[in-house]
Amino acid sequence: MICPKCESEYIEGIMECPDCGTELVPYEEFEGHLIHHEDWVIIETFSENYEAEMYKANLEGAGIEAIILGQKDRSIVAKGDLSVVKLLVKKSNAVDALEIIDDIRLGNTDSDDDEFNDEEDDEF
Repeated sequence: MICPKCESEYIEGIMECPDCGTELVPYEEFEGHLIHHEDWVIIETFSENYEAEMYKANLEGAGIEAIILGQKDRSIVAKGDLSVVKLLVKKSNAVDALEIIDDIRLGNTDSDDDEFNDEEDDEF
C-alpha cells in the first residue's frame, strides 16, 4: 500500500496514511504516478505547516501545482521546534510561483480594496 499524497509505503492492512490521513492505494494502482524529485524545486520554507498551506492554496488557485514537504517529528517535544516545512513546485513553474509569493508578501493584489481606499481619501 502507498499514500498517493506523500508517497510513503505501508504494509498490507494499513488503510490510511498516519502522516497525512489520505486513503492508501495499492502500489500497482499508483505505479507510474510517482513524483520524481528532480522535477521539483523548493521555492519557500516555513516554520509552520499552516503557512505553507496558505501559500500552496494561492499557487493552486493560479493553476500552479504545489506540494508540501514537512519534516516535523511528532515524537519530539522540545523547547524549540527547529523543523522546516518546504513548499515545492515543478521547475517549469518556479518563476511564476515566486512572482505570486512576492506579490503576496508585498501586498500586491488585484482587488477592489484599492477603489474603496481611494473613495475614503476623497471624502476627507
